[in-house]
Amino acid sequence: MIITTVLLAGYCGLILVYRYWFLRLPLFVPANPVNPVNRFSVVIPARNEAGNISQCLQSVLQQTYPQALYEVIVVNDHSTDGMEDKIVSLQRTYPNLHLINLADHLEGKQVNAYKKKAIELAVAQSNGNWIVTTDADCTVQPGWLAAFDAFIEQEQAVFVAAPVMFTNNHTFLGVFQLLDFISLQGITAASVSAGYHTMCNGANIAYRKDVFAQVGRFDGIDHIASGDDMLLMHKIKEAYPDGVGYLAFKGSAVLTAPMNNWRDFINQRIRWASKADKYNDRTIFWALALVYALNLALLLLFGAAFFREDGFRNWLLLIIVKTMVELSFMIPVARFYGELHALIWFPLMQPFHIAYTVIAGWLGKFGTYRWKGRNVK
Repeated sequence: MIITTVLLAGYCGLILVYRYWFLRLPLFVPANPVNPVNRFSVVIPARNEAGNISQCLQSVLQQTYPQALYEVIVVNDHSTDGMEDKIVSLQRTYPNLHLINLADHLEGKQVNAYKKKAIELAVAQSNGNWIVTTDADCTVQPGWLAAFDAFIEQEQAVFVAAPVMFTNNHTFLGVFQLLDFISLQGITAASVSAGYHTMCNGANIAYRKDVFAQVGRFDGIDHIASGDDMLLMHKIKEAYPDGVGYLAFKGSAVLTAPMNNWRDFINQRIRWASKADKYNDRTIFWALALVYALNLALLLLFGAAFFREDGFRNWLLLIIVKTMVELSFMIPVARFYGELHALIWFPLMQPFHIAYTVIAGWLGKFGTYRWKGRNVK
């Protein structure tokens, strides 16, 4: 009980720090009128996304940004579901849409980080001075690239992280993922704004092409299956300490659907957790270690409560304190995303969140996961 209380105190302090920095986050307001300056290469690695790729590309290709100033490069990662045909069909309408087949360049070699290989290949063939990445199951808003351009010119950043959010399908699993992602996005925004952690999501980041080459692309992290976003961000921040920014603008948010079932959800989170001990940014590692230790302690304390007098009462008191402190942070973040109504379910999700954090964290370190039809160590 004492150890759990100490861990909870440290965790609550961390959450309140995040809340402080999120509330200080300056919301970006693009200058009006905006004169487009930068040339963007939008890179989309895709594997077996036939059901999503058309909607994704339509949203990217129908930007308010001048078509002559951006191209879209889709890298087909060994898809087997007819996705390539849909891309080829769109190429007849959009001359700035390009397709690269990763299989043509790997010569049958097996790698552990296909997505990083896909991005490096696309960047090598790109003609933009800025690389923007998103995922094939995402949709973007019409002013997406214009917001990046305005932010880059106003802030003189070399790496920009931007918001990503799940759509709300109003199922239990969907709301659970939405709430979990709101907290992650809030921490990301607060951390980048404070210069505290190098956190981002590869579904919505941008970086200068020459800087990507300068830091050695993915050299040194190319053996890790994930990390094309946060691990790269750390490399760039080491070279440009003041060059990383967060685009806090609703019009720049990318939307994606939540996982359809618990197995896919757990596999996604195991994939995210698998790089926890790979961060050179040790502040992230220790923050994640604290979160994991607290959730593990709460899970063990729940089991011990069956054998201790007042065990359940003490456990419930700790959960209430944890929930109240988290809500003080979640409310302004959910307000930014227009999802305040979803917070009514937040207290009920606590037991599930504790269990999944422990399971995904453990398997991310010691297990394997299945992603896009591949088993990954």
